Amino acid sequence: MDFTRKIVIKEIERLLRAKDYRIVTQTEINTKFLTYCLDFFKKVVETKINGTTITEDWYKDNFVMNNSHKPVDRAIYAGINKKTITNMFNSGTKEIVVSASEDNYDTLVNSISHLIEENDSIDLKLTIKLNSVSVEFYLNESLIVITSLAVKRAAITGGAYSAIGKNVEGPLMLTLCKLYKVPTENYNINIEGGGTASYGDFEREVDFFLSNNGTNYKCEVKLMGKGNPEVADAVIARESKVFIADKLSDTNKNQLDSLNISWVELRAEEGFKRFKNVLEKLEIPYTDYSGNLDEDLEVIFDEILA
Repeated sequence: MDFTRKIVIKEIERLLRAKDYRIVTQTEINTKFLTYCLDFFKKVVETKINGTTITEDWYKDNFVMNNSHKPVDRAIYAGINKKTITNMFNSGTKEIVVSASEDNYDTLVNSISHLIEENDSIDLKLTIKLNSVSVEFYLNESLIVITSLAVKRAAITGGAYSAIGKNVEGPLMLTLCKLYKVPTENYNINIEGGGTASYGDFEREVDFFLSNNGTNYKCEVKLMGKGNPEVADAVIARESKVFIADKLSDTNKNQLDSLNISWVELRAEEGFKRFKNVLEKLEIPYTDYSGNLDEDLEVIFDEILA
């Protein structure tokens, strides 16, 4: 699922109002994960209605080894994600993902069996009911399902937070420039590698530049938590001259100041207004902002996110 216009708008609005943007992302994660769970459980019940016996072998045959499912989904069903498989085998081809998924599933089943033997006093029964039909998972089957759902939750979470930077970075910078009426010839978005920013894997880098008299100043946006020690490393590696962050520690700010890198901490009270200092330092034309955010943002979003 792509980050929708509505989500991007909510993220930017909260960032500019010095509020935590993560609640928007977390709500999206919860919605997507719970929808996934319900869809998965429906598949199980529908199979039972069709007369298929629910066993470990059934789960493997219908979810892990079923060619109608995408390799990335088969990996999730087997309790592992595609990224892990790619890191393990230095490849993410269909054949490798499918083979690794089946192997991981067998290993998972064996681990669960040993765990149950060592904890024979524990019992668990997961019952799924749709209309008048019920399907029961016993302890071993329940642990397989729980593992698969945990991996899916992690994949959704990772994809969602990765998507923030790719989908919000450009619109956020454009919004700041529009609020301060920076002339269009003084900023530019450069997209390398092609592709489209989406909720999941990415095939491009999105860079934003402020410019003046033929000199381009690369802007880095990192919506990270406070105190991240990799701030200086990130801006040095990417040769950025402007750093926009959700939170910055005093150490972070001192690092950036020592590197002569202009910064904006959005979580500070009216933190976005420090963008004026950035423009002044780079001698980029602007008009000081004193408008109404509610009214102005609505107009800007209609323009840049049409």
